[in-house]
Amino acid sequence: MNKKQEFTQDQLTLFDVKILEHMKKPGPLMPVLHDAQEIFGYIPLKIQKIISKKLDVSIATINGVVTFYGNFSVEPKGKHQIHVCLGTACYVRGSKNLMETFENHFQIKDGETTKDGEITLCSTRCIGACGLAPVFSVDGHIHGSGTVAKVHQVAKDLEELKDEPECVD
Repeated sequence: MNKKQEFTQDQLTLFDVKILEHMKKPGPLMPVLHDAQEIFGYIPLKIQKIISKKLDVSIATINGVVTFYGNFSVEPKGKHQIHVCLGTACYVRGSKNLMETFENHFQIKDGETTKDGEITLCSTRCIGACGLAPVFSVDGHIHGSGTVAKVHQVAKDLEELKDEPECVD
């Protein structure tokens, strides 16, 4: 996604409250990073600098943790996230074909987000449902015994979600 994302004052205020809560306990870095990922959708350098200043931890240390763990991202993720397992059990049962079907449908590669910022496609090494191989997940919902037909249906369902107007409170 190429457009620069700005953060709202509400997001920054909530994040500051979360940091202060975690600073009362030992080892606040990981919980703060989890909160940052949840609040902002990713952890760019701007947010890493805030964490560094508040926790008195070097940006190098923070960036090392952020880039080491797969559940953290320095790039914005889509509104909907698809994870295709390419672990051994899934791979031998055809998950590579499922990945290629998603890639072709959304015109993105592994690790990319659609231009509209709606869909992010990522491979993973294990979802923890090997008995249901091949497996993929959409927004945390696991789809077992995956087939190309199932991928097409899920992709169609996601396309329909994009066309629905968003509810405003």
